[in-house]
Amino acid sequence: MLIRIGIPKTLLWVINLLIIYLLLFSAFRLATLILFKPEGEQFIDALPSLVLGLRFDLRWISLLLMPIVIISLMPGYSPFHSKRNKKWWTWYLALITFIVVFFFAADFGCFSYNKTRLNASALNFAEDPVTSVLMIWESYPLIWFLLVLFAAVILLKWMFRLTHVYVISKTEGRGIRYQRKWFVFATLTLSLMVYGSINSQPLKWINAFVLQDNFRSYLALNPMQNFFTTLKFRKPQQNKNEAKRYFPVMQQWMNLPKGNLSYSRTVNEKADAIKTKPNVVLILCESFSMYKSSMSGNPLNTTPYFQSLTREGVFFNRCFSPHFSTARGLFATVTGIPDVQLSKFSTRNSQALDQHTIINNFEGYKKMYFLGGNPAFNNFEGLLKNVSDLEMTTEGSFKAKPVNVWGISDKELFLEANEIFKKQTAPFFALVQTADNHRPFAIPKDEKDFQKRILPIDTLNKYGFESLDEYNAFRYADYCFKKFIEAAKKEAYFDNTVFVFVGDHGISGNARAMYEEVWTKERLTNEHVPLLFYAPKILQPKKHAEVVSQIDVLPTIASLTGQKYLNTTLGRNVLNNDNGNNYAFIIHHDEGQIGMMTNDFYFTKNLNFTREELHLLSSSNFSTAQKDSIKTKMSEITTAFYETAKWMLLNNKKGK
Repeated sequence: MLIRIGIPKTLLWVINLLIIYLLLFSAFRLATLILFKPEGEQFIDALPSLVLGLRFDLRWISLLLMPIVIISLMPGYSPFHSKRNKKWWTWYLALITFIVVFFFAADFGCFSYNKTRLNASALNFAEDPVTSVLMIWESYPLIWFLLVLFAAVILLKWMFRLTHVYVISKTEGRGIRYQRKWFVFATLTLSLMVYGSINSQPLKWINAFVLQDNFRSYLALNPMQNFFTTLKFRKPQQNKNEAKRYFPVMQQWMNLPKGNLSYSRTVNEKADAIKTKPNVVLILCESFSMYKSSMSGNPLNTTPYFQSLTREGVFFNRCFSPHFSTARGLFATVTGIPDVQLSKFSTRNSQALDQHTIINNFEGYKKMYFLGGNPAFNNFEGLLKNVSDLEMTTEGSFKAKPVNVWGISDKELFLEANEIFKKQTAPFFALVQTADNHRPFAIPKDEKDFQKRILPIDTLNKYGFESLDEYNAFRYADYCFKKFIEAAKKEAYFDNTVFVFVGDHGISGNARAMYEEVWTKERLTNEHVPLLFYAPKILQPKKHAEVVSQIDVLPTIASLTGQKYLNTTLGRNVLNNDNGNNYAFIIHHDEGQIGMMTNDFYFTKNLNFTREELHLLSSSNFSTAQKDSIKTKMSEITTAFYETAKWMLLNNKKGK
């Protein structure tokens, strides 16, 4: 029928291309639904997402096809004017199709790893292209991925050529003339689809969140829409007036001194502090998920040695990082501020790099930092420049050879650090950052002492592990802790040293065998980490079940070791918190979800749409009226924490 009414060949080809692209986009969306839908999600529940997704897809398909229509307003540039034109337009389609398929492939990877749609946060790793590519190369069958990607693009290019031939065969001899009106009409039609609405307001990214559910909202979006829209979140968005307005709320919640009109408070030495001016070795443990460890009761018993250390130390079994990712974990630990900037690590934000840190209050201490790899990755070194006179021992400074993209093995990192520690004649504060418990999960080939184990994949999945390599890497981390402490015990410095172990973040996964459903459903597994203060010659063992945060680590260390320090941020001494609340602020950046964990519940709210939830823990028992009252109170406190952290990112200056 379209041929009979005289629609030009170019537009007939564009219609065929639109159908092909629509099928391609829809196939990717259906695959996303099938592969990543939450447990219990039904197909019928996803229908609104699929309908809205069709509108977003038509927008992007129209943007891809519009150049053909607009440029063909000049007949000499039509893909049917000459063989050369056909060739150029076919290659144009091949190029943009490669980009589209690449975005969808990256989106699948993002969903698999982070459980969210591809967004501008991916640029955090693009800023370290060599390290990121090496990690992918060592972790995934990259060659096969690329071959499949190129094969898909070649197949689609062949289909584009085939439809070109098909249009010619169907229109041959019909005398269809070039008429500009059809191209004007097509341009207007595609423009309307780009606009995405017949109302006065265009289709916007935020419209997807009307669905009031993270997965359904992400299902409606496509990766291009999500990626390009979230680019705006890579800039700091502090609101000084909001931070000032919420100060009284924060003052009461954090039990700050009355009359103090700022967060700056000087903390003097406590009467019960250690009097021997002990050394401090703070170990930031890569991906140390609590639910995967022996301390959670996980039957796979991955960390028996670390569990034995917890019986001899002061152990917090409900510590939470404010967020996921190593860069954010390092930032929160060093500064005492949750890294709440969306879509960009604050270690990569030049405006947020100038930070006060309590480490500088350890006067008379030598400060050291150890990392087996490159400290330029995610600009760790930029953040650590805030520590005065810091001596950095990193990639290229070790006797051991690198085993993978992350540098030397954690065992060699610990042992070489121990060799430096034992030579010290003055007190020292050392930050040691591990890396092995991370893709590509490489265990040194010449490691003879450590023995891998083999378990069925269904057993691994049941208890939180995605692969055998991940399981053994987690066990290897425990082995490295053992080698370090055994070596340290032989040295004189050990008896007067406080070893502090804390996870930089966790890993999302199935924790149902160990914890309440909320841990898995709300991805608290991403943030739940162990926190241990280990000094068997100094500290009396004690197990703490109250909720604490990664941002509390430095204030607690300083108070424990008898340091007078200036605290300008949100952390507190959790060993002396008898009159305060027990809590941990948590943010899932990509979903725009913020929350507050307490001993009895986990409260969450969303920055993109109006949804507040109170997740009660198993021991909790509240009436409906109590729940409503808690939600009202926690909504204000959670927002106050978020707005304050945003402001602090740019105002916690080193010189203050």
